[in-house]
Parts: sequence; structure tokens; C-alpha cells
Amino acid sequence: MKRDAATCGGCLVSAVGVVGAVWVWGASSRTQRHLGQDFEGNGMDLGAFFVELPLVVVGGAVVPGLVYALGAWLLAGRRRPEPARGSEFHA
Repeated sequence: MKRDAATCGGCLVSAVGVVGAVWVWGASSRTQRHLGQDFEGNGMDLGAFFVELPLVVVGGAVVPGLVYALGAWLLAGRRRPEPARGSEFHA
């Protein structure tokens, strides 16, 4: 059950990362300028939309997910019990 909770947490962190990254990207003055929010719609550049937006979405999903996975891996490694020294199969 712990593994399912960790997977759900990683997916949730990635989803929040995507939403946050797209929101910050869309609210920036640079993006607004490239999408035509300048004087009378001059300077509209859809290349910013078609090139940058997919990169923002992928980066927003991957980076938080990797950080979460690294933290979960480090915490799981510290809590892992020590293996037994002897074994019943070795005499």
C-alpha cells in the first residue's frame, strides 16, 4: 500500500508542477508580448506558443516528479532494515 501512495503522490506533484509552470509561463510579460498583447496586437509570434508551451509542460511534469522520486528514494533507503548476517541456507 505504501508504494501506491508514493506513486499517487508523485503523480499529484507532477500535475501541480504542470499547472504551475503553465500559469507562470502564461503570466510572464515576455509571453504576453509574444502572443500579441502588445500595442494593437503587433509582434504576435506563435512560435513562442508552439515551441515553448510543450517544453514548459514537459519540464513542469518531469522536474517536480524527479525531485519527488529522488526524495522518496533517499527516505526509503534510510528506513530500509539491515539484512540478516546469517542465513538458514548457509551452514
